[in-house]
Amino acid sequence: MSVSPQYAIFPVINASLNGASTVLLLTGRWFISKGRVAAHRAAMITAVVTSTLFLTSYLYYHAHVGSVRFQGTGWSRPVYFTVLISHVILAVVIVPLVLVTLTRALRERFDRHRAIARWTFPLWLYVSVTGVLVYFMLYHWFAV
Repeated sequence: MSVSPQYAIFPVINASLNGASTVLLLTGRWFISKGRVAAHRAAMITAVVTSTLFLTSYLYYHAHVGSVRFQGTGWSRPVYFTVLISHVILAVVIVPLVLVTLTRALRERFDRHRAIARWTFPLWLYVSVTGVLVYFMLYHWFAV
């Protein structure tokens, strides 16, 4: 697969940002389970910033490169497209969920924050993990 050299680093940056989001989400969840509210807040706000940087970088890359075709064959195609489709659908769903969850926390509506965070956290985690998985499937494991 041939991508112009000036854009070749973007998939690595995007996967790294998704991976960082995963680590921050897990760390933030651990902090709140230990009652460390300030550390939780810092980790989760950093996860929002990291995810925002990812989305900006992702959109910039694809605006200049377009679609990148999956090169795998056989059994890898349905696996890849199943992961990709679930990732894309939930990536669209997660944006408003993150915004509502964050807003409720910043407004100190913690009862309402917890109620939606129970949905937001696992979906956001899934999106960030599958983002990294899609990167490896697209650019390394099945690339020709």
